[in-house]
This record gives sequence, structure tokens and C-alpha cells, in this order.
Amino acid sequence: MHRVIDLKVLYFGTPVVLISSRNADGSANIAPMSSAWWLGDQCMLGMNTASQTTQNLLRERECVLNLPSSALASAVDRLALLSGSPEMTPHKVEKGYRYEPDKFGAAGLTPAASEIVGPPRIAECSIQLEGKVLSSRPFDDGGSVTAHTVRIVRAHVDEDLIVPGTAHVDPRGWDPLIMKFCEYFGGGTQLRHSRLAEAWQIPQPQPAR
Repeated sequence: MHRVIDLKVLYFGTPVVLISSRNADGSANIAPMSSAWWLGDQCMLGMNTASQTTQNLLRERECVLNLPSSALASAVDRLALLSGSPEMTPHKVEKGYRYEPDKFGAAGLTPAASEIVGPPRIAECSIQLEGKVLSSRPFDDGGSVTAHTVRIVRAHVDEDLIVPGTAHVDPRGWDPLIMKFCEYFGGGTQLRHSRLAEAWQIPQPQPAR
């Protein structure tokens, strides 16, 4: 039996991406997101138009897409309610966001120089994808969300994840951090409670009796 409900969240289960970009003053910004899909050497990123990351992508036209493993759930959660812009929308203020200019320090992550683009990679992420922004278009009628098309121009992968003698990632060794209905999962197991889910007042499932 199916029941019609008004779904508040459509994150059925997508990998988390930590997007590093450059602010106007040259400093680094990191934003966690999970609205991404991939095809060939390109991907589409869905971002809030008012976000610092969108403004950086529109201006700089480049970024790094860092893919955290499930072991980085706590670091990602420390970024969940941080904003790279001191001017926040009423919506973000209501949800409890605060301005943080040093996202790397706040999350306990380490910047690493990129080879082609300006923004730094995140050293702790096993997969780091340097990218160039090809296009940015409104995703919705009101223009509140922007869809960015990014081409990957260089991929950095931890040697332990590479199938020996090939240019392929061993899927058995790669355990990406998954955002499932705003909660963190890895290996099919919930890893911790998400501050984002709390801010959005998403109820926790009750344990089986």
C-alpha cells in the first residue's frame, strides 16, 4: 500500500561533494553539497543562487570537487551550517547558519595546491577533481537555484584506491559519504546525526522495537 505524502526532501541517496572555490579576495571557501550528477568528463551542480559558492563560480569559472569518504562525516558536518558570506539571507539566519571566513580551519581540513585551477584541493579527500565552469543557468522559474556545468580537467586519486596497472578506481575500496534524506551514511549505515537535518526539523527514525 502506497500513501501520498508531501516530501520535504528529495535526497534519496547521493554522494557528498565538498566544493572548494576562491572568494573575491583570493581566500578559499568550502561548501558541502549533494545535488550533483555526472556524465562523461562533465557534471551538473545545483546550488543556491545567493550562496557564496555560486558567486565564486560565476566570477572565477573554476573550482575543485572534493569527494569525501565516509570517514570524513564529522568534518563535513562541521561545515553544514557555515556560510562564506557575512551577508546571509533571512532563510539562513533562521536555520542557524553563521559566517565563517576560515572554512578549512573550522572543519579541521588541510588545503593542498591544485595544478590547473586556482582553488585549493582538500588533502583529506581521497578523490579531488579540478574543474572549469562551462555554463551557469537558472534551474527554477524564480532564479533561486543555479545549475552549473563543470568540466573535470584533472583528477587526483589516492593510490590505495587505484586498481594496480590501470586508471580505474576500485569500487570495493571506495566508501563515499552519502547524503540520504539529509543524514550521513556510509556502507549502508548511518554514521552520525546531521546538523542540517536538525536545522530543517527532519525527524529521526525511531529504532526498531
